[in-house]
Amino acid sequence: MENKSHALAAGIFVLVVAAMLAGLAVWLTRDNANYEQYELSTRDGVSGLQPQAAVRYKGVAVGKVTRIGFDPQVTGNVLIRIAVNEQAPISPTTFAVLGYQGVTGLAHVLLDDAEKPYPELPPGPSGLPRLPLKPSPFGKLAEQAPAILTQVEEATRRINQLLGDGNQQKLTEALSNIGQAAGSVNTLTQRLDATVTQRLDPALAALPPLASDARQTLQSLQQAGAGVSALAADLGKTTQRLNAEGGAIDQITLGTQSLARAADQFSNTTLPRVNRAADDTSRAARQLGRAAGGITDNPQLFIYGSGRVPPGPGEAGFAP
Repeated sequence: MENKSHALAAGIFVLVVAAMLAGLAVWLTRDNANYEQYELSTRDGVSGLQPQAAVRYKGVAVGKVTRIGFDPQVTGNVLIRIAVNEQAPISPTTFAVLGYQGVTGLAHVLLDDAEKPYPELPPGPSGLPRLPLKPSPFGKLAEQAPAILTQVEEATRRINQLLGDGNQQKLTEALSNIGQAAGSVNTLTQRLDATVTQRLDPALAALPPLASDARQTLQSLQQAGAGVSALAADLGKTTQRLNAEGGAIDQITLGTQSLARAADQFSNTTLPRVNRAADDTSRAARQLGRAAGGITDNPQLFIYGSGRVPPGPGEAGFAP
């Protein structure tokens, strides 16, 4: 009898503890938030998505997946029903996409906003509003997988052609040529080093004296420039003095004007007189010439005068 009472007490204790744990679990998992139901329809696969999966808006948990099935309106589409907290900023620009968590393959629903509003989708048979579901990156990759595999096969075929026996021999020859070219480059480098050591270094050593000479030449040119500047200043002063009123240029101008007036006076007064005297002298010289000619022809003029002497006997025109 005593053993039965202990077993009954232990059973009652276990039931009470279980009830308390259940109540604690219910209290801890209670959710007093209000949710709004939305539906998502997609033709892509939803591998890794399970009911009760999280729904996140820009990374913040705002709900969960309540049901996954098939869309009765579109054959082959998967219908996902989600519950979203009414405080989540769902707007006409909101869209959904499936996200995958790490390497586990578990999927969840991501909500985000686009730059422009999407066309409003008609509600399904249940009357719940629908959100546009964009293909996930994993789904795009799965769609592009056949094309990627085809490109990989083509690239592999071309690589095999490139690495054929003939191309390998050509590649070996090319590597040998590259080695010879590298040897030639090393030889050229050594020659360049020798040239730099034997010719360029002495030339560089001669540059400082040359720079010193150039500096001295520049100083001489600067001094000569200073002298030229001083000479130019003196010439400027001399020019100012020559151009000053009553200066040498004015005096030369006055002398020239006086000389011009004297030349005009000589031309107008003295020169005509000289010309008349020259004419008189010329006439006198002509008369003197005629007189000398007459004397030469008839010397008797000094005795008989200027009258004509009658011809004598034996002369032409003699009349007895």
